[in-house]
Amino acid sequence: MLKTILLFLSTAVLAAAAIDLSLTAAGRKPQTVASSQHTFLGFDRDIYPGDAAFQTLHKTFAFTGYWLSPPPTGKVTSWIAKRDFLRSAGFGFLVLYRGRDSHEFKRNSDGPEKGTLDAHSAVAAAKKEGFPANTIIFLDIEEGGRLSPIYHAYLHAWADVLARNGYRAGVYCSGMPVTESASVTILTSDDIRANAGGRKFAFFIYNDACPPSPGCSFPVPAPPPQDSGVSYALAWQFAQSPRRKQFTVHCPSNYRGNGNCYSPPDTAYTWELDVDTASTADPSDGAR
Repeated sequence: MLKTILLFLSTAVLAAAAIDLSLTAAGRKPQTVASSQHTFLGFDRDIYPGDAAFQTLHKTFAFTGYWLSPPPTGKVTSWIAKRDFLRSAGFGFLVLYRGRDSHEFKRNSDGPEKGTLDAHSAVAAAKKEGFPANTIIFLDIEEGGRLSPIYHAYLHAWADVLARNGYRAGVYCSGMPVTESASVTILTSDDIRANAGGRKFAFFIYNDACPPSPGCSFPVPAPPPQDSGVSYALAWQFAQSPRRKQFTVHCPSNYRGNGNCYSPPDTAYTWELDVDTASTADPSDGAR
């Protein structure tokens, strides 16, 4: 009887493992470092690290950034045509598109015109890459503080065009307080939310100052995005490469000497990266 029970249990365990592997191979299980708190670590970087890197990176991260457009530091994106490979490897996504700088808006009409243009470009790229309807595309906004009315018009056009084409609008923006006067501070994320005119943006917040950031670290469980100081954040970038010394002076000394952040299994320090956390293993919902 005991041998029969043990044989049954062993068969059940092997069957469960086989199901788990088949789901991962099929790309339907974009999670690696899950926790009882339902938070997940991810990373983003401007340059695609190469297919071979992801076996190492998957030991730490459940999701990855994915640039549909050239990132702020480049003229091309090296992430194109990698969705299927990353999905089959078990990764979720933060889908990113480069936003405009304020100096690119010369006339009031530039806001809605360029927001419409960028949104159509993002939709075309997302469809070509195979990202399904309702995927969140995060517009990368590098500026901090209060945005101009023209910039808000740009964001509104971005969100409206995405919605009409079956995608959802997100923004990557600052969640760091900016002092406007002795009595007034502003978060870019709050400014966007307050001026959204009923539109629903998903927020990918950056705040690499310590505190609240834990610096270049990979805690398990991952910190919840709300620890960024933004209660409505879907995702939080809490470490950047290279480190920004003016904000990270009080961080633990866990950045490398070159100022970059590397995952623990990357013992050769090959892939510098930014570290993110989210309340889902697929923040853009793009691995379906």
